[in-house]
Amino acid sequence: MANTQQQTGESGGAKELAILVGILLTVVAGAIGTYWIHSRGVEVEAASVVAVKAAAEPKASRVAVPAPPAGVFHTDVYFDFKSTRLRADAVKVLQETAGFMDLTNAWVVLVQGHTDRQGPAEYNKTLAQKRAESVKQFLVELGVPEASIRLVTIGADGALCEDLSAECQQLNRRVHLEFRKLAASIPATTTVAATKGGDQAQADAASPAGDR
Repeated sequence: MANTQQQTGESGGAKELAILVGILLTVVAGAIGTYWIHSRGVEVEAASVVAVKAAAEPKASRVAVPAPPAGVFHTDVYFDFKSTRLRADAVKVLQETAGFMDLTNAWVVLVQGHTDRQGPAEYNKTLAQKRAESVKQFLVELGVPEASIRLVTIGADGALCEDLSAECQQLNRRVHLEFRKLAASIPATTTVAATKGGDQAQADAASPAGDR
């Protein structure tokens, strides 16, 4: 009888312990679940705040693309092999570009002569100078004041690419122009000349050496 009571007591204690352990596990699980839900809520809230700020932020402030200076523009004209003669496409480009100039203001025009890397360096320098002079002369005929034009002879040192392909060599046979409007004004004493048709006749370089 005593043994039966003892077994009954032990069984009851085990049940109470099991219940207690179950309650503790439930409390712990609830606490973990509450923490997880709270943390996820904070993450979602933070993400929402970032999204709202990104939407409210002007696109221009996120993409910083500097605008070109007012009154400054560039162009290139290209030449045939060993030639200083203005091609028809070069004439058209110069006519259109000179038309952008408001000659009631002071301008400076930088004219840079280039060649490719084939041939002697001195020949290339001379050829680059003659190309720049061809462009300068045509700009003067279009009404650009001669005093505002600056010539720079660069030759092969300013080559854009190095390989021997026809496309690369053509890119290097060029005159680069930079037009820059100055702050000071000058009287409007000249106007851009009427459009000229055809190529501007220039003598080709006589030397057989080199390429350009």
